[in-house]
Amino acid sequence: MKWFITDMDGTFLNDKKEVAPNAKDVIVKLQDKGSKFIIATGRPDIAVKHYYYNLGMNDVVISNNGSLIRNLSTGEIVYQKSFEIEEIEKIYSMFKELNDDEIEFHVYTLNYIYCNHLSFSMARMKKLEADMPEELKTPMYIHDDIIGEIKKNKEDCQKIMMIAKDHDKVVNFFNEVSKVLEVDGTFSATDFFDIMPKGCNKGTAIEKLAEYYNSPIEDCVVFGDNFNDKEMFDVAGWSVCPNNSSQAIQDMCDEVIGNNNDFSVIEYVEKYYEKELRGEKGVQIMLRDAHGRIQGSYHNGKFDRRPVAGRDLTLSIDVKLQALGERMLQGKIGSIVAIEPATGEVLAMVSSPTYDPRNLVGRQRSKAHAALSRNVWKPLLNRSIMGQYPPGSTFKTTQALTYLTEGIITPNTMFTCHHGFSYRGLHVGCHGHMSPLNLIEAISTSCNAYFCWGLYYMMGNRRKYHDVQEAMNRWRDYMVSMGFGYKLGIDLPGEKRGLIPNASFYDRAYHKSWNGLTVISISIGQGEVNLTPLQIANLGATIANRGYYYTPHVVRKVQGLPLDTAFTHRHRTMASERAYSAVVAGMRSSALKGTCKALGHLPFTVCGKTGTAQNRGQDHSVFMGFAPMNNPKIAIAVYVENGGFGADFAVPIAGVLFEQYLTGKLSPSAERMAEALQNRRIAYGSHNR
Repeated sequence: MKWFITDMDGTFLNDKKEVAPNAKDVIVKLQDKGSKFIIATGRPDIAVKHYYYNLGMNDVVISNNGSLIRNLSTGEIVYQKSFEIEEIEKIYSMFKELNDDEIEFHVYTLNYIYCNHLSFSMARMKKLEADMPEELKTPMYIHDDIIGEIKKNKEDCQKIMMIAKDHDKVVNFFNEVSKVLEVDGTFSATDFFDIMPKGCNKGTAIEKLAEYYNSPIEDCVVFGDNFNDKEMFDVAGWSVCPNNSSQAIQDMCDEVIGNNNDFSVIEYVEKYYEKELRGEKGVQIMLRDAHGRIQGSYHNGKFDRRPVAGRDLTLSIDVKLQALGERMLQGKIGSIVAIEPATGEVLAMVSSPTYDPRNLVGRQRSKAHAALSRNVWKPLLNRSIMGQYPPGSTFKTTQALTYLTEGIITPNTMFTCHHGFSYRGLHVGCHGHMSPLNLIEAISTSCNAYFCWGLYYMMGNRRKYHDVQEAMNRWRDYMVSMGFGYKLGIDLPGEKRGLIPNASFYDRAYHKSWNGLTVISISIGQGEVNLTPLQIANLGATIANRGYYYTPHVVRKVQGLPLDTAFTHRHRTMASERAYSAVVAGMRSSALKGTCKALGHLPFTVCGKTGTAQNRGQDHSVFMGFAPMNNPKIAIAVYVENGGFGADFAVPIAGVLFEQYLTGKLSPSAERMAEALQNRRIAYGSHNR
């Protein structure tokens, strides 16, 4: 049994106190496999309950820097060490003598955080928890007479916390306390100093847990970022810290991983299941004489150990579809991703240019890898999950979903387009088409002006949003719910998150002086928005499902094990089902008479959306779509760097792939198209790479 124990602030949480979007899936997966995921925090138990409740944790929580351990399933107090009330009274009286209003003084008990006034940190906590259900909020007891209230409530006190920017002052105070009482103290964060009963720390708590679980402490992997985690590092089998920890902390640990803002702890834990593949080496102990000659088995092989084979994996990749995609991307830089919407299984994942993996075996593998890594075309880069591109007009579908659900527009809302969006001296160009037009026509013709107007009216709606920041963050919430801005969690290493801006991003960029016109380009998938081809394909799968998706994955089955729960959980977006119906209608119209009309001849109902992503050089050619319209079997994203209009490369490539997968073969005309696409080359310059 493996158990993972993590600190929270600065380690498991990002700087905004958020958990990774896939954290629950990973934790539930681990628990299903018999492993344990445990929080060890300086916070009181009552201040983290919303985390372990929302994450589906069922083991224990270590709180108050190790002075309290509680079983989450039963409520049992596994371990507790508290101050005597006289000790708390003594420490508080010494604090009062300091007569320093800049230092916050909190007392942590089993049921409350006590403080003598609503301090800055408590006010911040109230703000963070404002939208939580009452039962998950941190209970605070604010009273002039802390000691009197603790006595009245007959509370056991596990920790005192002092918050001050003057570190010397609180350390000197602790030294004075240490002269009269047996206590331990440590910094749990930059300005947070904790005082606990003697012998209380996270390391001691882990030792208590090892006894509780009757499990060797060597099986424990711990994650931390500060000095109150040191004792964990000392006792655990393996210690890990993020790379934004201080150098002193990094020197204490066995391993340094990525930044906490990239949710590196969850990424680390998620990779744990890979060990299922490796199996176990066998051991054969032999006897040798003084000349090194083998004389036979030691004790007739009594202590030998047979090897244990790793588990077989069954992949979801469709070999014919994969090979066809690789053919058509020859001589081009880009990516193809195909997903089965009903399951999230990846049917094809092509990255071009590629390399022959056979060159990376044998004695010359180091030289071959070095040559590939120096190649300016970056063949080692898996562009499907690592390439971060502007999605172009494929992104307009997400805008339609957002505007419809928020009530900014209806499917019948008409906007004009005079060769683009023009307002207050700002102009965003567009190609010629009918005007005015409704939403379905706007998706079909890929009208830039329509979606620019939609964003402008959303950002400027003061009846619905207090200010542009609130509107922007609401927009961002929709995008995140659709699988953008964070890693989707595919079972492959190296996935990138792309970029979805929020209000804080623009506040920093424009010194809080911006509006809807400033950011208008994001409405058409340009500007600051970046997605991976995997995320674009997943968008197609989500629209195909009318509002939900499964985490994309290439492993269909692990021998003898159920499919990871991370890949069977349905992720529903914030957009309404009615909004999806309108977008599907627009994408179908696009395939019949709009920018994807080259797909209208196929013997099944394709829904698609082109994209022409602007670039410093030639534009990128992009497509996103699915088929059939009802009961969809496949969603495809095609991204060809510098390929021009979406219809130039991306649409015909997607059409051939649709036909291959849905009919099982290519018609003569489709085979001719595949050959023509294979032979078409794009003249790239090395200076552009």
